Amino acid sequence: MAGRPGYVTLPIISVLAAIGYVYYTTVFLAVPAWLGLATAAGVANAAAYTALALACVATYGLAITRDPGRVPPAFVPDVEDAQTPIHEIKRKGGDLRYCQKCSHYKPPRAHHCRVCKRCILRMDHHCIWINNCVGHENYKIFLVFVLYVATASLYSMILIIGAAVHSAPKDEQSGSDSPRSSIIICGVILCPILLSTSILLGWHVYLILHNKTTIEYHEGVRAMWLAEKAGNLYHHPYDLGFYHNTFSVLGPNILCWLCPVSRNTGNGIRFRTSYDIPLSTSAFKKEEHLSMS
Repeated sequence: MAGRPGYVTLPIISVLAAIGYVYYTTVFLAVPAWLGLATAAGVANAAAYTALALACVATYGLAITRDPGRVPPAFVPDVEDAQTPIHEIKRKGGDLRYCQKCSHYKPPRAHHCRVCKRCILRMDHHCIWINNCVGHENYKIFLVFVLYVATASLYSMILIIGAAVHSAPKDEQSGSDSPRSSIIICGVILCPILLSTSILLGWHVYLILHNKTTIEYHEGVRAMWLAEKAGNLYHHPYDLGFYHNTFSVLGPNILCWLCPVSRNTGNGIRFRTSYDIPLSTSAFKKEEHLSMS
C-alpha cells in the first residue's frame, strides 16, 4: 500500500505499532522478569532501552518528513564547465538526461520517482515504510534509523531471551506463564525484524563503501556486463575509495555520523568523481561522458 508523500499510511502505522509493542514488552515485562525494575541493573537497562526507542521514533519521524532533495527548476548542465569532468547521458541517443514528466534536466545521480511524481537528488529508492523517497537530503537519516532499529532489536532480543530463561523455573513452580508467553511471542516477532534490518544495514554499508545508490548498483551490474561483452573494464565513476566514499556520504566529522540532523556533504547537484583532477591541471582535462539510463 503506497500513499502520497507526507501522508500517514498503513505501513507507517504498522512500524509505530511494532515499536510500541516491542518497547512495552521489553521494558515492562522482560526487564522486570529478569532484572526487576527495583534494581539498579533493571532501571539502567530500562532507561537505556527507552533512550534507544526514543531515538528510533525521532529518526523515523525525520525520515518521513525530510524532503529527499528537489531538483532546482532552473538547473541546466554546463557541458563547458571545467569543474565537471563527466556528464551523465542517455544510453540511447547520447543526449543529456532530461525528464519529460518534470520538464527539466536531471542532475547527476538524480532519478524520477513514479510515486513521488518528481525527480529526486541522488535517489536511492522509494521506501513504503516511510512513504517517502530516500535521497540526498534524507539518506543519512534513513541509515541512522535502520542502525538504531537493528541495535534496539538486538538489545531487546537479549533482554527477552534472558527473561524467558530466568522466568522458566518460577513459572513451573507457580503454574502461571502468561508474562513469559507474551515475552516469547514478542521474541518471535523480533526475529524477522532483527534479520531484515541487519541485512538492510549491511547492504547500505556496502553501498556507502563503494559510493553507490541502490539504483546505481543495479545499473552498474548491467554496465559491467556490457563492458565485459565489449572487452572493456567498467569503473563506477563516483567510487573514490573506502575512506573518501565514507566521508562523502556521512560527512567529514566522525562525531556527527550518528547524528541524523547534521548537514549533508555537497548540494546534491555535483559530486566528486574518480575523473576529477587538481585545478592546476584542469587545462588538460578531457571531458568524458558516462552512459546512464
